[in-house]
Amino acid sequence: MHWPVQNEEERYLLHQLYLAAALKEDSIFVPGTLKGLWKLKPDLSFVFFSSHTPCGDASIIPMLEFEDQPCCPVSRDWAHNPSVEARGNLEATEDKRKCKDLDSPVAKKMRLQPRTPARKVANGEAHLQSSGDQESSPVLPRVGSSNLTSEEPATAAGMAPSGAKVVDVYRTGAKCVPGEAGDSGKPGAAYHRVGLLRVKPGRGDRTCSMSCSDKLARWNVLGCQGSLLMHFLEEPIYLSAVVIGKCPYSQEAMWRALTGRCQNISALPKGFGVQEVKIQQSDLLFEQSRCAVQTKRADSPGRLVPCGAAISWSAVPEQPLDVTANGFPQGTTKKGISSLQARSRISKVELFRSFQKLLSSISEDKWPDSLRMQKLETYQEYKEAASAYQEAWSTLRKHAFGSWIRNPPDYHQFK
Repeated sequence: MHWPVQNEEERYLLHQLYLAAALKEDSIFVPGTLKGLWKLKPDLSFVFFSSHTPCGDASIIPMLEFEDQPCCPVSRDWAHNPSVEARGNLEATEDKRKCKDLDSPVAKKMRLQPRTPARKVANGEAHLQSSGDQESSPVLPRVGSSNLTSEEPATAAGMAPSGAKVVDVYRTGAKCVPGEAGDSGKPGAAYHRVGLLRVKPGRGDRTCSMSCSDKLARWNVLGCQGSLLMHFLEEPIYLSAVVIGKCPYSQEAMWRALTGRCQNISALPKGFGVQEVKIQQSDLLFEQSRCAVQTKRADSPGRLVPCGAAISWSAVPEQPLDVTANGFPQGTTKKGISSLQARSRISKVELFRSFQKLLSSISEDKWPDSLRMQKLETYQEYKEAASAYQEAWSTLRKHAFGSWIRNPPDYHQFK
């Protein structure tokens, strides 16, 4: 699974704004109530699907003695039924055996393999894994916010239903950021502490990129449109639902990672708020996932190594496909690594170019107030000028994500 989805969505949203504001063509946006601002059409929503649990906090999943119990998958009418609760699964009445084909070759092989939690998965589609059962662990009750804010961070051992024994946890390769309490490293269920900010796992030096769990939690408060687009939007664009494919899964861990860590935040600017996003699991196993590939080649020698390539696609007319290898467009040579052609279409620079194209296509008297009131030049200046977004981000850091790693200001000082 390739995760810079915000950049891909931002590219799509910029194009849709360009259609609406500059070309006056049909778009997903309609005029807002204030000058120069737009909002989504009321019948539109965004659903996020991932073939695997996001790395970081959502991947710290308890392994229970009765782990064979599967969770119920997403029903056909779930996405169209607004009455379904966000946390799904908790009151499922359907026979759990219907959620899992116990006679399938994949299921049989999974049950035969030992349940050893994986240590680390490098850059790739999966940031946690197990050589054991890939079915979901049982649904667990929510952990109260007190568990996440106490002086001693909670461990997954406290996540089990009454009477259930946590024998271990699935591991995440995402490391705690400086300033957080850190993992205990103790064997078994106490290995990880939960609710902490982490950086993405990787095969080389530790990155400064926050884990996928942390990014989704941030989007659940600030929206997934980013700061630049907030200049043109009347309100943030939130995900209405998150669906995870067939893999090790815990409803409790997903809720904690995406919503629970931020649930007590208040005093956000108008339009911003902590969303009760719907969270569900599908029974679809991504056929190219690490687990599926391992199952197919269970008797083959050697180990699987994640590929450094990434494929991203956006619904835009100009070069919708972006194929990169180790961060650069496929085919880039060492000699051409500093050329304009060596930029990914979803890089910050290229997205800023699209934003500038949008601005230049609209007469200044029709710009929103946040862009007309001051002269802006650099990418950083345009980001900071989105005052409501920056105020919301500051509040989120103050009350929940104080250790969030931020790039130095000069990193964004390009025009």
